[in-house]
Amino acid sequence: MRRNMFSTEKKKRKTGWWVFLLVLVVIFVGFRLYLPTAAKNHVNKVLNDLPGYQGSVDDIDIALIRGAYVVTNLRLRRRDAKTDVPFLNIPQADISIQWRALFNGKIVSEIYLTEPQLIYVFEDQLQQGQQEPETKDWTEALDDLVPIDINHLNIENGRLGLVKVNANPMLDIYMDQLQLTADNLQLVKSDEQNLPSPVKAAAVTIGRGQTELEGRVNFIKDIPDMDVSLSIKDIDVTALNSFTLHYANVDFTSGQLDLYSEVAVADGYLKGYFKPLLTDAKLIDQGDGFFKKLWEGVVGVFKFIFKNQSTDKVATKIPFEGNLDNVEAGVWQTFVNILKNAWVKAFQDNIDEDIEFSDVQKEADAQEAEQPEDGS
Repeated sequence: MRRNMFSTEKKKRKTGWWVFLLVLVVIFVGFRLYLPTAAKNHVNKVLNDLPGYQGSVDDIDIALIRGAYVVTNLRLRRRDAKTDVPFLNIPQADISIQWRALFNGKIVSEIYLTEPQLIYVFEDQLQQGQQEPETKDWTEALDDLVPIDINHLNIENGRLGLVKVNANPMLDIYMDQLQLTADNLQLVKSDEQNLPSPVKAAAVTIGRGQTELEGRVNFIKDIPDMDVSLSIKDIDVTALNSFTLHYANVDFTSGQLDLYSEVAVADGYLKGYFKPLLTDAKLIDQGDGFFKKLWEGVVGVFKFIFKNQSTDKVATKIPFEGNLDNVEAGVWQTFVNILKNAWVKAFQDNIDEDIEFSDVQKEADAQEAEQPEDGS
């Protein structure tokens, strides 16, 4: 009798454990099923709390095993926008823990963005009375969306655009097929360099210009230090006619534009240049008025006088330098460089490699040394 009672109690305890485990499984499964919905609701609230903007995501998929979540169709647009073009559209964002960084003792994340689009529509962004988000608003929003510091960023087939609908003709300047990688953003890898994070990008601009950007950056600082170079080759200048008509009242029937640039920033002090080269450019004879013909004639004469006859290039080098809040372009030097290209030596189709980060750092240190101490 006593043995039967003991056996019955043992069965009850065993059954109780199974019931307890079943309840835990049900709770875990319920939590797992509700988690994407909770995450989606939270992200939508964060996006809509940004001053002047409204946003949404269609879906969020949680991958607990690899410590990741995938956001589908993230959109952000200005409130009361005059167009239907979203300011930001990301069809897919994969955000996960960067596991290999754990071997360096850091818990950081990596983000892979597929076909993101950032389109700046002037009429939407510059409306009077719209509240602009402050830096802390964007920072807090990013912290909510990606609570772990980003160490690796990858963009696949992105697009950047500038649109001015009310311009005559309408302006639509873009860069697509953007491929970008940026690594070691949180200095996970031990590195004694001043610029520990490599950045590399390639894209195709309007007019089929082949774009390449390469450099190194220090994102840890409030104002990032950087040393980057940029080249855009073989732009069909006729694709820029809406831009040149709007700002210079000229358009082209043929021509090729190349652009080379170097920029270095150290402690908020910037130095760099732009070097545009225009080859085999021919203006369109619109025949639509005396003053239009006169202006295009003046531009044509300028182009003839200041082009290098052996290369058929009009080129210059536009230097700029100064603190970020007071950058000055060398206007006189720009004009002198036009003459140099035309009459002395033609500029080469390449990056000059004459901007050194170490030199800019020395200039920044000298500027800081000249600043009066607080209270003096």
